[in-house]
Amino acid sequence: MSITNHEDLAGIKAVSEAVGVTLKKMRDYAQPGMSTLELDEYGYEVLKQYGANPAPKLTYGFPGYACISVNHEIAHGIPSAKVILKEGDLVNVDVSAELNGYYADNGGSFILGQDVQQLGPLVEASKRILQKAIQQIKGGVKISEVGRLIETEAKKAGYKVIRNLVGHGVGRSLHEEPSEIPNYYDRFNTSRFKKNSVVAIETFISTKAALAQESGDGWTYVTKDGSFVAQHEHTILVTDGAPIILTEANQIWS
Repeated sequence: MSITNHEDLAGIKAVSEAVGVTLKKMRDYAQPGMSTLELDEYGYEVLKQYGANPAPKLTYGFPGYACISVNHEIAHGIPSAKVILKEGDLVNVDVSAELNGYYADNGGSFILGQDVQQLGPLVEASKRILQKAIQQIKGGVKISEVGRLIETEAKKAGYKVIRNLVGHGVGRSLHEEPSEIPNYYDRFNTSRFKKNSVVAIETFISTKAALAQESGDGWTYVTKDGSFVAQHEHTILVTDGAPIILTEANQIWS
């Protein structure tokens, strides 16, 4: 969406704070021995305190309030009483919501407890690359050039990017134009970021795989080759200078 008045700005800031705080609190609440269903239900209680509605369920009928993906799951993992978090798990929580007709989206991967799988460098690379990418975004910048930066930085760190999961516009619905903000350089994408637009920028940084594959449950994306993937995401407002990070309350860079 394009922010054209104070009402729109206040609306997008309010829902962005709701999803940002929810993501942070879910990350802090997660512990070994807990099911992903319990973590999801906790997050829903936080969203309800803001009067916000979980966007995946509202928009797509997703069987959960947030997407919670563990280890070789990349995205859209379904919260389940059967999935018990363990020490050292790579956990991704993606929270999006609607509040008073406005939508925001954010996510982050983290290691639960001790880094027994030695995935700390992957998580830190994803955070660092997202931060660097966002710093380059302003009105008029080619979307493909930000994709090139993400892909180049991933390669420098010894990683790959997932090519079939992308960032997107957001605001009056969960997914808007621009419909694709890839993690790689697409020379056929001539679109540019527009001043005053709201977009969800996300990294998908992989130890090996370049593509996400459907798991068979209709929702979850996984790696089939044993790869791990770290994702981090902010909803931002594009300006003619430094972008405004609307979901900064998630503290994914802390």
